[in-house]
Amino acid sequence: QVQLVESGGGLVQAGGSLRLSCAASGRTFSRYSMGWFRQAPGKEREFVGTIIWNSGSTYYSDSVKGRFTISRDNAKNTVYLQMNSLEPEDTAVYYCAAGTRTYVATTEGFYPYWGQGTQVTVSS
Repeated sequence: QVQLVESGGGLVQAGGSLRLSCAASGRTFSRYSMGWFRQAPGKEREFVGTIIWNSGSTYYSDSVKGRFTISRDNAKNTVYLQMNSLEPEDTAVYYCAAGTRTYVATTEGFYPYWGQGTQVTVSS
């Protein structure tokens, strides 16, 4: 079992940056692959990126590749989403999620554990 709490959301102008954090409870955080998803108003939740627990490899959706970076600090039980060059289209509630698989997974079903989400609003 793992519990996740996101933080770091807020209002930012287009072109700006934000760093989201996702703090996890539990002693085995290092063995969870972590994903970030987002849901914009009126749209379905979509995959943003993931970091695989055993390799440290990362994978991103085309819409954020080159602008967003996922990292983790296992000593702090925290995963981060650094978001640069933000665009109004990035406005959404951002969720972190955890799962135990060792391969890239872009669909929600591979992640049993979810945070409550944090709002990111990018103004034009």
